Amino acid sequence: MVEEIQEAIKGIINETEISIILDTYDDIFSDFDPRPYNERALSEDFLAEAKRAARDKDENLELRFLIPKDTRNIAQETVIKNRLRRHFRKHYINVRDALIAYKNQAILLIIIGIAIGLVEAIALSAPTTFDIGSLLTDVIGIVLTPASWFSIWTGFEHLIYKPKEEVEEGDFYRKMEKIKISFSSY
Repeated sequence: MVEEIQEAIKGIINETEISIILDTYDDIFSDFDPRPYNERALSEDFLAEAKRAARDKDENLELRFLIPKDTRNIAQETVIKNRLRRHFRKHYINVRDALIAYKNQAILLIIIGIAIGLVEAIALSAPTTFDIGSLLTDVIGIVLTPASWFSIWTGFEHLIYKPKEEVEEGDFYRKMEKIKISFSSY
């Protein structure tokens, strides 16, 4: 009997991209959240396992939950699917928006750096005779040159070297937002 169940599970697992074995539906959700399934927080263990499983997979994934035949409930499965889709969509939008804001901040830093450089160039192009004005011009040049370079390079660094964690999380939620979710018995 045990061997038959193991063979059935192997057959199901080989058909799908991501398969997770559950004892109950509660395995998907946080143990500390008493709310109903349509509002309940997802389990950190479930999310970590889904991230690990989806990391090297392409788009158009299927997430298949394997649950004992005697505990299946189609009505609960529909609620759970909707809850998972809402969670993945919400987090995809949050991460996407955070990355866009990060890029916009980087572009703003570059623009500020260029503007500082232009102010410096204008200030340094004034006639050079020794008076209080030329001293002020020299001080402006000394202060603005590093500020300009710092802003420009920091902006480019932010554009080129995005935070790796957020990009990976964004990729995960982008994949999961479109995932096909199904339940199978074992």
